[in-house]
Amino acid sequence: MFHGTNPPSRFLPYLTWTEIAALPDRENTVIVVPTGATEQHGPHLPIAVDTVISAGVMGHALAKLPASVPAYALWPITYGKSEEHLHFPGTVTVSGHNLLDTMIDVGESVYRSGFRKMLIANGHGGQPQVMEMAARELRLRHGDYVVVPHSVWRMPNAASKFMSDREKQLAMHAGHGESAIMLALLPEHVHMERAVASYPPVFPSKLLSPDGRPACAWSSRDFGPSGVIGDPMGATREQGLEILESLATSWAKAITELHEAKWVVRDEVTWGRGAQTGHIQQRL
Repeated sequence: MFHGTNPPSRFLPYLTWTEIAALPDRENTVIVVPTGATEQHGPHLPIAVDTVISAGVMGHALAKLPASVPAYALWPITYGKSEEHLHFPGTVTVSGHNLLDTMIDVGESVYRSGFRKMLIANGHGGQPQVMEMAARELRLRHGDYVVVPHSVWRMPNAASKFMSDREKQLAMHAGHGESAIMLALLPEHVHMERAVASYPPVFPSKLLSPDGRPACAWSSRDFGPSGVIGDPMGATREQGLEILESLATSWAKAITELHEAKWVVRDEVTWGRGAQTGHIQQRL
């Protein structure tokens, strides 16, 4: 029940500590941490969107893996840095430093359990920098730790084939792509009859923003009262299923590549956090 779209056999919280201790090749086992948010997504989508998408896509990806690729999901991080949406009821936000501390603590726990590869699969556009900072801090602390922070959407997928040029250019939140994939993942909580379109104005400096997207800081209420930044109204469940399948296929390949990857490993004797010099060796 609690594993969501993850295969139960790939949901780490279902294992006992003794089973985890006995896992073979923990150094190359990929631990997937979906990160999302609880924030407004317009009048037609639930506030769970970012968490549902990150956890849902990764669960479908894990289901595609062959048994020979060891990878497990943890619980998703359901609260994110969502201050840009705090003017709308239902948005729950944590501060950037609290989220950073949480991600570092989760990463340290994964490391203490003997794992050396962690994938942070981020579904919320307001916090990639926090995930990158957490990954860098963990790398500085542990030279044999490979932590990859990556957007769930930043993989080859079919979403663009269903979008208008304007949607591709300016949409950022609760638009076509998110609405379509939510119709695939959680259709009973999507209300397309309430969907509205709302775009930001094209940013007036081509040097600062060649594509016209906002180059300055913004909050979602800057672009209208709905909370939507895009046009969701043409989204369908059939489109969402195709987008989900394409994302899951890409992510299954990426997880496999991360499992197989060999990466630079530091000598911990000479490389402490804040050290000025040290020795780097390549693990082959």
